Amino acid sequence: MNIRIARQEDAPKISSLLFQLGHPMTAGKLVDKIQSLISHPDHLLVVYDDNDVAAVMSVHFIPQLAKEGELAVVSYLVVDESARNNGVGKALEEYCLAVSTARNCDRIEIHCNIRRTDAHRFYERQGYLEERKHFRKKIR
Repeated sequence: MNIRIARQEDAPKISSLLFQLGHPMTAGKLVDKIQSLISHPDHLLVVYDDNDVAAVMSVHFIPQLAKEGELAVVSYLVVDESARNNGVGKALEEYCLAVSTARNCDRIEIHCNIRRTDAHRFYERQGYLEERKHFRKKIR
């Protein structure tokens, strides 16, 4: 398997991947964020590395007050444009499922922008169902 925990030296490639999603973030600013995520037991930041980082995924595990298991939330899953449709996204999603199952999560939620219709089709093929109500309040 080509999936591994992200490292600080992956910052330039992760920056490039985030830029493809429309999230410009310099590699310098990412270094501390990467360290924070990989050092926290309730966060997972992994890359798909096949001689070069081709994708990144961040997952956050949240204890639930009224449920037995945790909630897994995928906040970013980005596959480089040149590596799409080659099974990279599927491998990352299956990795997330395995880790989430081992952590006793009862579900996985994925945040995906409404305009990313290709990603929506991918998630539906992976067995995800769209839920319509999601509220957000910007605070900065």
